[in-house]
Amino acid sequence: MAEAGVSSTASDDTRTGQVTVEPVPNSTDKKDSLLKHMDINVPEAEKRINGALNLHDYFTVYLIETKVNDPQWLSNQKSGSVLRLGSLWRRYTEFEVLHSYLSEMYPFIVLPPLPEKRVMFSWQKVSTDTFDPDFVDRRRASLENFLLRIASHPILSFNPQFLAFLQQEQGWQPNAKEHGYLQQFAESKLKSMIGLRELDKRFEQIKNYSNELQNNMTNILRVRAALAERLYGIHKLHANYGRIFSEWSAVERDMGDGLQKAGHYFDSVAAGIDTALEEEELLADQLKEYLFSAGALYTVCCRHEMLQFQVERAQDMVQQHLTKLERVQQGKTSIMSRIFGTIDTDEFREERVSVLEQRIEEHKESVSSTIDQRDTFTSAALIDVQRFQGQKVIDLRETLASYIMLQMKMARKGLQAWTHIRDCLESIN
Repeated sequence: MAEAGVSSTASDDTRTGQVTVEPVPNSTDKKDSLLKHMDINVPEAEKRINGALNLHDYFTVYLIETKVNDPQWLSNQKSGSVLRLGSLWRRYTEFEVLHSYLSEMYPFIVLPPLPEKRVMFSWQKVSTDTFDPDFVDRRRASLENFLLRIASHPILSFNPQFLAFLQQEQGWQPNAKEHGYLQQFAESKLKSMIGLRELDKRFEQIKNYSNELQNNMTNILRVRAALAERLYGIHKLHANYGRIFSEWSAVERDMGDGLQKAGHYFDSVAAGIDTALEEEELLADQLKEYLFSAGALYTVCCRHEMLQFQVERAQDMVQQHLTKLERVQQGKTSIMSRIFGTIDTDEFREERVSVLEQRIEEHKESVSSTIDQRDTFTSAALIDVQRFQGQKVIDLRETLASYIMLQMKMARKGLQAWTHIRDCLESIN
């Protein structure tokens, strides 16, 4: 099981295509995590040039700062394995390597997703340039959130490679041959699998839910982008009122002051939308996290299907050899017996029976082993899915509530501006 006392790791056998899941001891208690002992921040990003000659090849690096806030925990760590204070720069591609590694090492976990690599659900004010300062800053915040998600997980947070990623400039990357983490599950292989004989209804429900979650998050983000586009345009049009009222005030002796002040408030209506939509964009990024998490949830279900496929394949091998054994016992397996209908000799039959019985036992052991792997994966995955669902409720409730509060704040500011405009016009004598 994937409780705090026991976790599981997985490896991908490139020769057989089998996924193995093995429990390994974990010294952490159920509620413990790295985040309780260490502060993690990604406070800034920096644009750099790749190479001295190519001045147009830029990339962005992100500063990761760590600080151990639990001296007792630090004293219990292996000497030199953890720094009290750490500071280093990482590229986005290095975050991708870490994500791939954790995905392969812990296939039963709904892994926290990385932020978007390219701008999604863009609208007029949102630049699609990945070097745009606003985009870089939102990605910085999302990468910090990614690290905090891992650091708060009772299993992922204590992975040695993750800790090395946080504090070691060089030599942190896992050995691909040793771990096999780069041998990803082939999606085409999963899609090409013929329907399984036995489907776990729990994972079928989770898979269907992941599709629904993805669709709902996609639709919400699309509607929000369309609304942001229109709100931005409508508010900016009020700047025309501001210009007209200001020009009008110049030719009106008695009305001039009131018109000019009203024009200024119209300008404030036009300018006020920028800050509000920037705050909205941060909330949209939080929704995108669960859009991508739906894909991680779906992947866990596909991996369970792969394990079930291995079980059924092993069972088929047992059945095939039992059928062969039955034919051998009847003495009709050699070429001569099939052509002329003769019976195999006792000596030949006994030799074949012995070989087949040995293979049957080997395949039965394989069935037992794959069932154990599937069941271990199932227990661990269901526990982590439950953890994910609980966290999702908390996060989405907070995000949606923040969105509503932001709309109320915008409405109050708008009401205040229109009240001032009314007062300005009513003050005209």
